[in-house]
Amino acid sequence: MKWNQALKDYVSYLKIERGLSDNSITNYELDIKKLINYLEVHGIKTTPLTIDETTVQQFVYEVAKVVQPKSQARIISGLKSFFNYLIFEDYRNDNPLELIESPKTGRKLPDTLAKEEVNSLVDAIDLSKPEGTRNYAIIEALYGCGLRVSELINLKLSDLFFEEGFIKVTGKGDKQRFVPIATYTQKYIDIYKNEVRNHLAIKPGHEDFLFLNRRGAQLTRAMIFTIIKQLAVKSGITKNISPHTLRHSFATHLLEGGADLRAIQLMLGHESITTTEIYMHVDRSHLTKVIAQYHPRNNRNENV
Repeated sequence: MKWNQALKDYVSYLKIERGLSDNSITNYELDIKKLINYLEVHGIKTTPLTIDETTVQQFVYEVAKVVQPKSQARIISGLKSFFNYLIFEDYRNDNPLELIESPKTGRKLPDTLAKEEVNSLVDAIDLSKPEGTRNYAIIEALYGCGLRVSELINLKLSDLFFEEGFIKVTGKGDKQRFVPIATYTQKYIDIYKNEVRNHLAIKPGHEDFLFLNRRGAQLTRAMIFTIIKQLAVKSGITKNISPHTLRHSFATHLLEGGADLRAIQLMLGHESITTTEIYMHVDRSHLTKVIAQYHPRNNRNENV
């Protein structure tokens, strides 16, 4: 079996059997292509079925020279997944990365915006321009619903259930969830729909996408990043922020306000509560207040 065929079969497996998102599949594919490129550059003649632990270790060592530990760990994880797939399909009986450990990366959390900084961000938007009205609705949707950027750009008109107070969100692996949406956020999405979007010449195939560019086509991930970076500069925010910063701020502010961690997990679409806990970058004093306010032992008047 040649590398290109093995990679093609692996991508099909990730898409059809594991149901991963396009972004996740692309990342896995890039990991394998890095290994293939390394083998070609160094003239190493081997196949997915014959490559050994020594060769893979040499590749990982080369990777470690040029990428950060977090990226190195992701590549190792991607390669392990690929060779586990080959074992699953009975092409191999061993994983050459079995004894290779990923570097410790720690838990590096993204910056969180204070509530005042979120206000500064939206205050920097020029609402006299059509794209300003759209951008205001975008920021409110990201921060008000805790959306990933991929979820935002794929949000459709048919996903809006404003009368019921929810939107339908398609997350990782095409898994869908219903997320509550505040009337304030609904208001600005409606303004954008009625005053800006309705006047666009919408391209065929893009009629149902909520957020569109000036040419009537679906917005890209890169465009959302650009919008937020420009607003950060304009509002004087020096933190390195991205669309994910607003998602992280959404979760953090909910927890600080006393929201239930399980409810936040469901709204964010996390498979595991452990993932949600990583997002909760809050002051320990807040957790102390939660115990003091809600634990039954703190509400009993006992004579000891």
